[in-house]
Amino acid sequence: MERLALMPKYEDYVDSGVEWLGDLPSHWDAVKMKFLFKDTSMKNKPNETLLSVTQSQGVVPREWVENRMVMPSGNLESFKFIAKGDFAISLRSFEGGLEYCHHDGIISPAYTVLKTKKDYLLAGYYKYLFKSQTFISELQTSIVGIREGKNISYEELQYSLLPIPAEEEQTRIANFLDKKTALIDEAISIKEQQISLLKERKQIIIQQAVTQGLDPNVPMKDSGVDWIGKVPAHWEVKKMKFIFDSIQTGTTPVTSEPKYFDGDVDWYNPKDLNAGYLDKSEKTISELAIKHGQAKIFPGDSVLIVGIGATCGKTAYLKSSSAFNQQITGFSSRHENAEFMYYLISMYSSVMLKVANYTTLPILNNEFFKHFLLPCPSKIEQDRIVGFLRIETLKFEKTIEIQLQQIERLKEYKTTLINSAVTGKIKITPEMVEQ
Repeated sequence: MERLALMPKYEDYVDSGVEWLGDLPSHWDAVKMKFLFKDTSMKNKPNETLLSVTQSQGVVPREWVENRMVMPSGNLESFKFIAKGDFAISLRSFEGGLEYCHHDGIISPAYTVLKTKKDYLLAGYYKYLFKSQTFISELQTSIVGIREGKNISYEELQYSLLPIPAEEEQTRIANFLDKKTALIDEAISIKEQQISLLKERKQIIIQQAVTQGLDPNVPMKDSGVDWIGKVPAHWEVKKMKFIFDSIQTGTTPVTSEPKYFDGDVDWYNPKDLNAGYLDKSEKTISELAIKHGQAKIFPGDSVLIVGIGATCGKTAYLKSSSAFNQQITGFSSRHENAEFMYYLISMYSSVMLKVANYTTLPILNNEFFKHFLLPCPSKIEQDRIVGFLRIETLKFEKTIEIQLQQIERLKEYKTTLINSAVTGKIKITPEMVEQ
């Protein structure tokens, strides 16, 4: 990546008079948006292509969107026509900027369609300007509504100043950014693929260790259970009720009693289990809730699993004594390595969902858990496996963290590059476009 500080600058700059633009090249103009773009509302074109307005892809046909978006309901005659090269103010523009239209079609009347008034305004340049972080900061001055009702008012936005480089410069800037951002995006994609491979390899190592042990030459035997297959000959296959001393479903204190909440006892719900290792909860309950039987303390060094709902099967390792809600079941044993059991149950949670009996939503209840079979080495071997996995998984996590940091730096560089180019903080020369 080229250092921005070493890129060429223009010879003369002048103060634009507005904070978000700062100093502009002296030969650039800055004009109010209302003189450059007009709010259009062409309707009665129900046979045109239905488009989706997205933050990541711009305004595109619905079939271009990987996760099909739900189109706002309404009569198609009332939908607005938008042409390729136009811009849309979307319902999330205050977060991600204005959306460039890649295809003629119609969009919901909830969106604002902006069309250029001047021939010398090139969509390629403004596509980057309107998605730049500097312009998004300017959008914050035109927000109406609060919270989920936030939107951009073009009545306010039209008074914002926009920079106007010469047509030739607009073209150079757009072409330069097309090339450079594509290279950055490709580099990010490669690193994301590397992270996926690292996670996959980490999972394979965990699976092999907790289902086959650490000795690749150990004699194997048939477990007699379809979903387990072969296990080391000296391992046992046990029902979970013989592995764990306690299998307990959580509870939620009466929500109408504030005295039961915001205390000193950590209290978990299913979404908290995404963390994997649980040390501190965002939500807490009071000792009074425990005293009044509204919830139960479950010992630390245990395993939690979601037994019902959309995240059914999600598993976590509970480090310290806590409570949890009724969608979660806890497993505790004084005779097993809880961290090993966390790895093991995580491996078999998908199998649990397949073999459990349910009609609509998956349900894993205590009776099911008691009779579910798991391969089980001795406590000594469990300890060795966990020690091995702590070392090996840490290697993967450190490598993944490095990749994530590099991705973050690439994204920051891309953001700064776009900001600098569209506001003239760096000068894009013909040679830079050709490189």
